[in-house]
Amino acid sequence: MPFREINSKMVEATVVPGQKMFSQRGAMLAYRGEVAFTPNIQGGQGGMRSMIGRRLANEATPLMTVEGNGTVMFGHGGHHIHVINLSGDTLYVEADRLLAFDGTLQQGTMFMGSQGGVMGMVRGQVTGQGLFTTTLQGHGAVAVMAHGGVIELPIAPGRDVHVDPQAYVAHHGDVRNKLSTALGWREMVGRGSGEGFQLELSGSGAVYVQASEEKL
Repeated sequence: MPFREINSKMVEATVVPGQKMFSQRGAMLAYRGEVAFTPNIQGGQGGMRSMIGRRLANEATPLMTVEGNGTVMFGHGGHHIHVINLSGDTLYVEADRLLAFDGTLQQGTMFMGSQGGVMGMVRGQVTGQGLFTTTLQGHGAVAVMAHGGVIELPIAPGRDVHVDPQAYVAHHGDVRNKLSTALGWREMVGRGSGEGFQLELSGSGAVYVQASEEKL
């Protein structure tokens, strides 16, 4: 694993010759060794077509290519950081939540409507998140940002998970999402905000939830 958690808001990455990493611009806090940082116009692995798709989808968060031999400490905005390890599956995450990730991971963009039909599109309108989301696929590690820390909730057949859309961070696995009406859910817990929606995730995988409804 290239990331070592220093504390809840800082991680340290090991950079080795011949392997790239990508990080959000401005996320480097300090480094040791011979490390170079270069603006990445393509926004990670995936080629020019993937880069154009992310820009059209407003999912093109500026990235830096990190190369060399040493260690780099990352953090951004005082946000809490959570490290997710992928073993060949796909992570779905909003682009602005990406702090840093392995250069071996293939980056792309997915239209959320294709996962949740019309409700997937409604989710984008209601939550303020894009209709598109960034995907990272392959074997490697990803450091994501959140407010108030992150918990991983497993999703299994017959064990759906319902999440406040504003608390959703990311998910991976063979998972489908559907936005449903909460029917007084917020009012029952004393947090009525007028939204009255919850995100229902089903299938096999995991969802990452932050301990806050605040957006980055």
